[in-house]
Amino acid sequence: MHVLILSLIGLAFILIIVEDLIHLNKAKSTLFLGTLVWILAFVFPEHSVEHIKEGLNENLLDIATLWLFLMAAMTFVAYLNQQGLITQLVYRLLPSKLKLRSLMILMALLAILFSSLADNITASLIMLSLLTSLNLDKKLTLKFATLIVFAVNSGGVSLITGDVTTLMIFLEGKVSITDLFMLVLPAISGVMVLALCLMWGINEEVTLPKFKRPIAAGDKLIAFLFLLTISGTLFMSVAFSVPPVLTFLFGLSVMFLTHRVIYRSEEKPNVLEYVREIEFDTLLFFLGVLLLVGMLKELSVLEFLLQLYDVMPTYMANYVVGILSALVDNVPLTAAILKSGIEMDTAEWLGLTYAVGVGGSILIIGSAAGVIALSKLESLSFITYLRFIHWLLVAYTVGYAAVMLIA
Repeated sequence: MHVLILSLIGLAFILIIVEDLIHLNKAKSTLFLGTLVWILAFVFPEHSVEHIKEGLNENLLDIATLWLFLMAAMTFVAYLNQQGLITQLVYRLLPSKLKLRSLMILMALLAILFSSLADNITASLIMLSLLTSLNLDKKLTLKFATLIVFAVNSGGVSLITGDVTTLMIFLEGKVSITDLFMLVLPAISGVMVLALCLMWGINEEVTLPKFKRPIAAGDKLIAFLFLLTISGTLFMSVAFSVPPVLTFLFGLSVMFLTHRVIYRSEEKPNVLEYVREIEFDTLLFFLGVLLLVGMLKELSVLEFLLQLYDVMPTYMANYVVGILSALVDNVPLTAAILKSGIEMDTAEWLGLTYAVGVGGSILIIGSAAGVIALSKLESLSFITYLRFIHWLLVAYTVGYAAVMLIA
């Protein structure tokens, strides 16, 4: 049964890869196979049904948390996009004409900044919305999307609020906050190397659209509430250990009530309608992928990865683990390493922090930012993203090497 389930999981990832060839929506195939493997686990339990039920409940809790957080963030972004607030604010800060090379570097730095201050999901939604508003051709869109995914994942590794795996390693006492600050320069260096690789041969100039209409005071207030929700989520998480999903849902409810008060006398659409603007393909795809990864964890596949530390030096094993995190969710992977009792010094723990935080960028399905991009951009697929894997590996290697040198 293990072999059958692992084969079905492998098939699910293959169907994602060949989506463009077979024209089968990846959300449908991953959801079908993700639920099927768990049904088979219940019908043919290895230990007991209670053990499988406990594993499923744990997995569903993780999925529900991510779903609700993603729903709240996407609703905020859907509203701000509909009002043109994000693009207006960004374009007002940029010149009307800009070299594509300069724009690529600015987009990379914005992605790093947003993911450092907020989280990967929110940063991805904002940056991808900005990218789609540029109306670039397919080739350029793919390059910008690849850079955004890598930059978003790189931005959060140096702050405990920026990436879950960074927070996990910090809470275990393996690194301090000041230690993590040493990851800032390696993260930026990796992103800049990727930007330089991707901008090779690009010399065009782009004219950015300018939005002349004024921003309504009510919409400015909603935008302020969005920023307040992000900052409040970070503060409540660090100060009181309040789960980010709870704070974000609270912020969303405040936004709903505020919108009702502001526009109670006007014929404005019900703000709840913006929930329908969410791409539920993205949510269903997440659901299927997390069910599949949860089954890998249930089958103890992740424990085999720990054998890497027995056959190669720790710094090299960490580097390989980062690459493998493009195939396996980095949260259970990091948890397995932390629970294994592997001894590492501070430099090696910092290397692991960078590796599991950024390594998922190597494949489009290896991170939340990649999955969101895959769902929101029609021109982006597993294969088209794979065209840049050599540059992604170069950038990842440069960033990891910089960690080793600095730490």
